[in-house]
Amino acid sequence: NRDLNESLNQQTATAEVLKVISRSTFDLDPVLVTLIENATMLCHAEQGFIFRFDGEFSRLVASHNTTPEFRAFIDSHPIPPGRGTLIGRVVLERSAVHIPDAVADPEYEWREAQTLGRFRTMLGIPMLRQGVPIGVIVLWRGVVQPFSPKEIELVTTFADQAVIAIENVRLFNEINEALQQQTATAEILRVISGSLA
Repeated sequence: NRDLNESLNQQTATAEVLKVISRSTFDLDPVLVTLIENATMLCHAEQGFIFRFDGEFSRLVASHNTTPEFRAFIDSHPIPPGRGTLIGRVVLERSAVHIPDAVADPEYEWREAQTLGRFRTMLGIPMLRQGVPIGVIVLWRGVVQPFSPKEIELVTTFADQAVIAIENVRLFNEINEALQQQTATAEILRVISGSLA
């Protein structure tokens, strides 16, 4: 009965995210907020984050259930690829990274963040466009409680949906820019032909 209820919740959340994506052609923020809220809730995580990777650093773009102090700390510390942080490791490996206990992980080096955020178990899922990382979805728990394969699969689905939303906005902006350039070119041609006549 519990599994059935959980599956129903996941389907409802996925449908809600798809609805937000379809309505938000040019505004990415509501999509990312809806994604991270649902992922955090459905995976019984305490906090959730979405980072965008610009080719050099990962920067926070959406969060759920975090303190303003921790958000400000993360905002002021862009994260480069590397094995010392969860986000850096996900970008480097281009695959899901699950750290059962950040305190016991020998490669995890970002102790200041761990102390401020008080997290233990961490999950990072890459947002990939044609195999290239464009972001990371992060969930964590304040206790040592590993994420299940089902939860990892769910967050992977959400990461795919985030990539679709990001692509939609990018394509919309490109089309809009091309239309504006066409309009400007047509106006110049009209002025030129008017002055020649």
